[in-house]
Amino acid sequence: MPSLALLTNQNDRYHQLLVNAHLPGVTFTNKVEHADIWLADPELAARQLAHSPPPAWLASTYAGVNALLTPGLPRNYSLTHIRRLFGPLMSEYVFGHLLSHLRHLPQLARQQRHQQWQPHPYTSLAGTTLVTLGTGDIARHIATVARAFGMTVLGVSRSGEARTEFDAVCRFEEASATLSRAQVLVSVLPDTAETRGLIDASVLQQLPPACLLFNVGRGSAIDEQALLQALNAGHIAHAFLDVFKQEPLPAGHPFWHHPAVTVTPHVAAVSQPEQVCDQVIDNYHRFIDGRPLQHQFQWQRGY
Repeated sequence: MPSLALLTNQNDRYHQLLVNAHLPGVTFTNKVEHADIWLADPELAARQLAHSPPPAWLASTYAGVNALLTPGLPRNYSLTHIRRLFGPLMSEYVFGHLLSHLRHLPQLARQQRHQQWQPHPYTSLAGTTLVTLGTGDIARHIATVARAFGMTVLGVSRSGEARTEFDAVCRFEEASATLSRAQVLVSVLPDTAETRGLIDASVLQQLPPACLLFNVGRGSAIDEQALLQALNAGHIAHAFLDVFKQEPLPAGHPFWHHPAVTVTPHVAAVSQPEQVCDQVIDNYHRFIDGRPLQHQFQWQRGY
């Protein structure tokens, strides 16, 4: 009978959901070091792994598992993370901010408070070009929404493999022509050795003037100083940033008060326990049957 331990900030909720699922043979335990399965927030699991042997299977409650990649922590276990939940939420974030910016909604709200009637010209998304860095599940959903608005959608990925949601996809090494067309650039890149600092001065210089930049992947992808320089020069019209190298974003960081930066506190896509448990329950049945787990983290790739 497999034993399961909870290491989350919502243990009571997760426990109730799993009890209601009537998982065959499971026993719940508070002795984390002896459990076969951990359902865990990555940071809490990382603290436990620092002084306990790993379980056979660790089910992360998040998509990002950076805390578990800390040097010195064990990796001799099966790790799954949340997949295929965040595309709709990320799309809502990107297009909510994009439409608000293009239609001057914050400015119009300020005018309303002052009883000021002042129309402003705006542009449409139709006919513009959106480029995503990364072409996985999240990027494909963003691409689908972009196409519904009549946008041209281009992707950049490690493999350059064609995706039906995109008008074209290229490899990172061949991205110059694609980047030069990006009126909107959306990074959904994971945190890997290859992606850290990828959006540097040379990449930013390849973007057309007045590009709008979104980062909803990982903060490590952006060279923050290079981005600040591009913003100050007016080359990047606005940056919408939900993730940062250091979180929370430190007080006094230039992003907080920059007029061309929108800062949000890593909230673009927040999973709910009910959604997490749907994937965990499916994988539990696979685990006890000896079948491959879904959404396994690929240690060598880093995502």
